Amino acid sequence: MEHNSHTFEPEVRLKLMNEAGTKVAVPPKPKVAEREHWGNKIEFVLAVAGHIIGLGNVWRFPYLCYKNGGGAFFVPYVLFLFTCGIPLFFLETSLGQYTSQGSITCWRKICPLFEGLGYGSQVVVLYTGVYYIIILAWAFLYLFNSFSATLPWASCRNNWNTEHCVEFSQDNSTEISTEKTTSPVIEFWERRILGLSGGIEELGNVRWDLALCLLLAWIICYFCVWKGVKSTGKVVYFTATFPYLMLLVLLVRGLTLPGALDGIKFYLYPDPARLADPQVWMDAGSQIFYSYGVCTGVLTALGSYNKYNNNCYRDCVYLCLLNSGTSFVAGFAIFSVLGFMAYEQGMDISMVAESGPGLAFIAYPRAVALMPVPQLWAIFFFIMIIFLGLDSEFVYHEALVTAISDMQPSFFNVGHRRKLLLLVISVCSFLIGLAMVTEGGLYVFQLFDYYACSGMTLLVFAILQSVCVGWVYGAHRHYENVEDMIGYRPWPIIKYCWRYITPVICTGTFIFSLVKYTPLKFNNIYEYPWWGYAIGGFFTLSSTLLVPLWMVYAVCVTPGSMRQRVKALCTPAEDLPNPKSPKQPLAPATFDTFTDLMTLRSVHTSSPVDSLRQTGPL
Repeated sequence: MEHNSHTFEPEVRLKLMNEAGTKVAVPPKPKVAEREHWGNKIEFVLAVAGHIIGLGNVWRFPYLCYKNGGGAFFVPYVLFLFTCGIPLFFLETSLGQYTSQGSITCWRKICPLFEGLGYGSQVVVLYTGVYYIIILAWAFLYLFNSFSATLPWASCRNNWNTEHCVEFSQDNSTEISTEKTTSPVIEFWERRILGLSGGIEELGNVRWDLALCLLLAWIICYFCVWKGVKSTGKVVYFTATFPYLMLLVLLVRGLTLPGALDGIKFYLYPDPARLADPQVWMDAGSQIFYSYGVCTGVLTALGSYNKYNNNCYRDCVYLCLLNSGTSFVAGFAIFSVLGFMAYEQGMDISMVAESGPGLAFIAYPRAVALMPVPQLWAIFFFIMIIFLGLDSEFVYHEALVTAISDMQPSFFNVGHRRKLLLLVISVCSFLIGLAMVTEGGLYVFQLFDYYACSGMTLLVFAILQSVCVGWVYGAHRHYENVEDMIGYRPWPIIKYCWRYITPVICTGTFIFSLVKYTPLKFNNIYEYPWWGYAIGGFFTLSSTLLVPLWMVYAVCVTPGSMRQRVKALCTPAEDLPNPKSPKQPLAPATFDTFTDLMTLRSVHTSSPVDSLRQTGPL
């Protein structure tokens, strides 16, 4: 008789004697599913690419580039990329692959004292999953409204428009700049989509059309990951590649529009004097942390499903370069269209350039409305936004479920318990998210965005990760772990980044963030009430404080003297792979140089043993 993976093992009845001398049948134990692996390398690469290449590449990087000196912005950006982005990205992915554990149990095995890093990062992932999906709900509602004879944000002849609405065109472009008038695209966003209230004190009613779009987004996300990496690995073939097709279509269309060249010049024109402004460097560092998905444990979870000898070093370098390259190309697609809009309305492009939701839901829809066949380009744009956000969203939940199930695999990996865990998380997150689809929901959304997923929180985690691996566990030890997995030594400076460069740069950036910190204001005008800032502070501290609180708890419950406790908590698990143990000879390394931004070449070694010690020229 056949059994499913969640059924019992073939029944084996052990006859035991109880106190009365009667035979008792011991019930069989349920079968625990073995840890899954990606079906192939492409699934892993696409899953990671889908996670890191998201909305920030389209609506944040191009804006930061033009605001911070155009082409000159690439100087600090590239510096942060190679000193923080790639080292942290590679560190988290390789830790997951080496331990085959999620983001909590990974730190438990490497250094139990820093297990709080895993708990803190998963709180950030939970917060991110709750609020990030709201963007998909907005995009779905815009997409559905794009299937109309006239785009509803292109005219003032709708029941939500006010008497102050003025349709934008070249003839009245000077009129819409006055204080008393608004454009139809802003009224569509604030009055039709959001029903925006006067403040967070006035949450108002739930916008049920938006709530249904939110439910649709959650249903899609749930079924993308409900079977673990078996379903995630297949879904990303479409969700990670389709946005590139849409981006290519929008890029070609944008470059053929009048005024596109002016927009691109505005995007890339270098202003070296801006490099003297510390804020430019701060923006470059924050963009790396936001767009590379580091310090959230997601990369650790995705890497844990790799096979032990997967070349994660090569994968990480290529993925990082792909991420930055996508951001660069997206700037052409965005600013070519913004240049066209400035040309059509006779305005300076600085008046139409925006970032974040303002770009996706105000500036770009306004530009699309000026194109021939605007419905087609609106549909393409919002489909791209949905898919860019979708795979980032469901990968967050894959990571969270992985972290929880790895803590108790004998319980969660039996039967349908893992699916039920995902269902509980999804339902609870949906119910919390309903607060962000009310009339005051945008104020709640910004609290999550500004405080729950704070850049300063990620910087603290980055510093602690570097200290843990670089100094406590040992950068050289993990460097040897990587060599054992991939068969050759990576570029040596990676080791020094973990130990010195990355923590120093992150600490400097963190201090600068504290000095420049300003409380959140909505549209730089509305100030939140005291309890709003208190909620924001709770969001930040609820994840950050878990690290020191766990350290105190672990030291208190560990037996022995203080020195013995600290030593025990800083000792890695004994069941981790030992790089010094004898293994089968590995194939010669074919990817071991870091000159000219990584080159591929075959390495011919005289023996398999030599290939284990093969290093690049640096």
